[in-house]
Amino acid sequence: MNDNQSILSIAKRTLEIESKAISNLIDLLDDQFAHAVQHILESQGRVVVSGVGKSAIVASKIVATLNSTGTPAIFMHAADAIHGDLGTIQEDDVVICLSKSGNTPEIKALLPLIKIGKNKLVGITGNMDSLLAKQADFVLNTFVEKEACPNNLAPTTSTSAQMAMGDALAICLLELKGFSSADFAKYHPGGALGKKLYLRVADIVVNNEKPQVDINTSVKDVIVEISSKMLGVTAVMDDKKVVGIVTDGDIRRMLSKYDNISGLTAKDIMTSNPKSVDVDTLAINALKMLQEKSISQLLAFEGDSYAGVVHIHNLINEGIL
Repeated sequence: MNDNQSILSIAKRTLEIESKAISNLIDLLDDQFAHAVQHILESQGRVVVSGVGKSAIVASKIVATLNSTGTPAIFMHAADAIHGDLGTIQEDDVVICLSKSGNTPEIKALLPLIKIGKNKLVGITGNMDSLLAKQADFVLNTFVEKEACPNNLAPTTSTSAQMAMGDALAICLLELKGFSSADFAKYHPGGALGKKLYLRVADIVVNNEKPQVDINTSVKDVIVEISSKMLGVTAVMDDKKVVGIVTDGDIRRMLSKYDNISGLTAKDIMTSNPKSVDVDTLAINALKMLQEKSISQLLAFEGDSYAGVVHIHNLINEGIL
């Protein structure tokens, strides 16, 4: 049985080889890359990304990254393209072909068909003497010295280089388009990531009870209001205006301070100038406020009107925390 040190040594060697190859791509970037980005940016069509084998898998990932960052893209398997899927490519589309060797039979068969359609072709290849490099309008060089595989056979380093080049392409397009976090949210509405980008306090408080008592409400009824609304807090109102807040903590402090609470009202135990947040505030920013102030709830306002309560448990349940 191999010991842990041997296993870790193999893993470290693999990562060192791949990280060095990706770092070397920096020196391989040239005006061809810049021109490819500029052409895609100005194109009225989509980006069609194609490859075979492991390159096809990388192509699918590049498509996903482009789509999620505001550049419409679609995957087309090179083998399927020459057997009926060539119609995927529309008039104004830009085609990206990935191939380590640049001489893969399916890619070689596809190249003249792309030329017939007069679509611009971006080649991502590690072989600058290949047919793909010679036929492409723009060539992105992803040359690697060797695969991480000890037999120099299994696509490892080469596919990492392709993926990194695809990321560089996507991020250039993202920044040049001015693609913002708000734009990103439109493409990622689900899950915690999307919620951090679009979920607002208003979306949370609408599902909560709206605890409130009058300034002269007895302590007993204040406790009932806090307990029934299950948010650990209630707003204290005076003529429809919030003048304070009573929390579970205020109740505990009151019980330790007074032997007789029968004559006490909300006014006697409330905290004035409660911490608050506007309903249009992003939920993630409301969470930051709660964390910075080491509190569990914020009163939410729509303008000057009391809208409800946002509790840290709401944010946990939404996956924000």
